[in-house]
Amino acid sequence: MIYSKFSPFLYLRHAINILRGKYDESHEEGQISHYEALSTAIASTVGMGNISGVAVAISMGGPGAIFWMWVSAFVGMTTKFFTCTLAVMYRGKDSEGEVRGGPMYVITEGLGKKWKPMAMFFCVVGLFGALPIFQANQLTAAMNAVVGPMAGYDAADTFSFLGADISTASFVTGIVLMIVVSTVIFGGIKKISKVASKLVPSMVALYFVLVLYILFQNLGGIPDIFASIFSEAFSGNAMLGGGIGAVIIVGAKRAAFSNEAGLGTAPMVHGDSRTKEPVREGLVAMLGPAIDTLIVCTLTALVILGTGVYEAQLGAQDTGLLGVTLTLDAFNQAIPGVGGYLLSICILIFAISTLLSYSYYGVKCMSYLFGAKYGNLYNYIYIGTIVIGAVASLTFVVSLIDGGFALMAIPTMISAIILAPKAMKAAKDYFHRYNNGLLTDEKK
Repeated sequence: MIYSKFSPFLYLRHAINILRGKYDESHEEGQISHYEALSTAIASTVGMGNISGVAVAISMGGPGAIFWMWVSAFVGMTTKFFTCTLAVMYRGKDSEGEVRGGPMYVITEGLGKKWKPMAMFFCVVGLFGALPIFQANQLTAAMNAVVGPMAGYDAADTFSFLGADISTASFVTGIVLMIVVSTVIFGGIKKISKVASKLVPSMVALYFVLVLYILFQNLGGIPDIFASIFSEAFSGNAMLGGGIGAVIIVGAKRAAFSNEAGLGTAPMVHGDSRTKEPVREGLVAMLGPAIDTLIVCTLTALVILGTGVYEAQLGAQDTGLLGVTLTLDAFNQAIPGVGGYLLSICILIFAISTLLSYSYYGVKCMSYLFGAKYGNLYNYIYIGTIVIGAVASLTFVVSLIDGGFALMAIPTMISAIILAPKAMKAAKDYFHRYNNGLLTDEKK
């Protein structure tokens, strides 16, 4: 962020024009447009991390964790600019000759073949980081809490499997979800991106309207909410037993899970965009953390903190780690009778869009490790773990995904830091041409 002298932030309006299709390059190498690339990336980030992940952050670190999510988002915007610019600069070809992008290709094409073990390490841990267990877990929890009573099933009903008690309702939900996801993901990135480009705008708009309706009921309390966020960001939360260091860690972890900046997922999809201008794709990628964390996560936090459910959780005993159920409580408090059902619609769209996009990341890692013709085998593993996620505990799921993401960040950020001068040189050249009207491929 400091190295770039904040220069990418000066071109956010230009990034929006790129997203609108003003600079689309349909004749260039790649598989998807700028808009489809961002939609697919956002579909994987604007999801359960924004609804459930924010609740996890608040229940673990208090309101102050939200401030550190914001800080991480601004840093993440620059991180995505660099990693996604590099993903186009250093594209490679898979075993079938298709042009591909992502950290594994940035490492081998940008740093050299001797770095290939690090590229393979990224792909191995990426197979775990791309698993759909968190989305499946939290969508199932929401369906059990909202749809379960209406459908007449009890989440407490279980059956025994290999000595473990499995929730019957969660298992059935996992099976249904597995079937729905299977109908799309085997169509590859082009089908995933087309579905995502239609789902993303509708899901963000619906959630935005619902949250604004709730916030208008408590306009007078919003300044106090922001005051608590800022004060606890620098003082910690004594009731939760955490100092400022613990709050920073919680906020950074949840922001990383939410917007995935620096993890390497977004470069895998942005690297497949149709463009000859790497910086152009980096600017588009910057919009992801802004939409995801600065807007959607903040809206969720305002609802949770403004409805009083957070204070109620503090007064309860043995509540444990709370995720989507805390957000559901907030919506039910604010919109009695129908709030939970309306949020469930958002959760369903959010979770499914994320599940569709995540599968592609795993396929790409599998293709790099074993060859493109074996890449789709990951989809069979992927849909199987949807059922596992549906019946697993939230604590296990969060720990596994946090670990996978942390390991993915190591090779992604090492390569980005080493190659940052290359990206910055390209950025200065692009910004010079843009400022002097020398971009010749603008649509007339």
